[in-house]
Amino acid sequence: MPTDAPALRTPPDGAAVPSRSDIAAAARRLAPWIRVTPLLEVDAVDLGLPDRRWPLVLKLEMLQHAGSFKGRGAHHQLLGDLPAAGVVAASGGNYGVAVAYAAHRLGVAATVFVTDTTAPAKLEALRSLGATVEVVPGYYDVALAASHERAAATGARFLHAFDQPEMLEGSGTLAAELERQTGPGSSPARGGTEGIDRVIVAVGGAGLIGGVACWYRGAVRVTGVETRGCRGLDAALRAGRVVDTDIGGLAADALGARRVGELGFAAARAWAEGVVVVDDADLVDAQRRLWRALRVATEPAGAAALAALTTGALAPDPDERIAVVLCGGNVDPGTLG
Repeated sequence: MPTDAPALRTPPDGAAVPSRSDIAAAARRLAPWIRVTPLLEVDAVDLGLPDRRWPLVLKLEMLQHAGSFKGRGAHHQLLGDLPAAGVVAASGGNYGVAVAYAAHRLGVAATVFVTDTTAPAKLEALRSLGATVEVVPGYYDVALAASHERAAATGARFLHAFDQPEMLEGSGTLAAELERQTGPGSSPARGGTEGIDRVIVAVGGAGLIGGVACWYRGAVRVTGVETRGCRGLDAALRAGRVVDTDIGGLAADALGARRVGELGFAAARAWAEGVVVVDDADLVDAQRRLWRALRVATEPAGAAALAALTTGALAPDPDERIAVVLCGGNVDPGTLG
């Protein structure tokens, strides 16, 4: 595996993305507060996929505190010194739940702005954790603007769901953990005896793919998955810069960032292999495959990484050993069928 320097490529525009050392330090700080989420190796045929030489490795991150990978970054944001007014955040759902959970554990006042597209299960979780919940019409960008205004008016610390270093460092700890679980070095497909060749992750604001890319730094292929209604990173990679996009669809509450974060974009542009795009119906299909074959419950965005394979949008080499990150599980299992 590479060290912090030299990197395989340099992020554009001198973006101050986390180093491996930054992520390792974050992992040490977070160790008392987050779960080590398990891996599940599953034969591809069990999920209706063509047989492969190596089983798929599923990273069950929906078992993280608050039901998603966001629990890592949210705890990391709240472990520092905070003003008496507490914190203010905006979220489509999962990040807000993670902030509310971390704030509850740490005794911090938290206000979370969410949109009226937020899934009922996530709203219920937010309120049960004691956060002040403000519902605004529209998508994430509207909630984000409202959270900025509230932070400025109250002196609370503004928290960003994906475009702050603490969030990428938190997401990066997932990759560091995955590396410890699967082993460093060459993977079986490259002639070694351990490790993985590719990690597949869902993309919303690019905090997850950015953190994962910052850890692996090109030594493992990192592929993002977006839906046709939420294509912020795909648009940014095509334009060569972060751009505004239209958003909508089934996973808009989790993946619906109108523009991806500058930090995540810089890291993904440098060290990720790209993005594939799937349809909303493909998320539902992937959810149901996971539920029926494994009794694993994910939300639509949580199944997006698997949908890259079930649809054929990503056609990896049959000898690749692949890790699929199931990033969120805030869903009513009764909807899985």
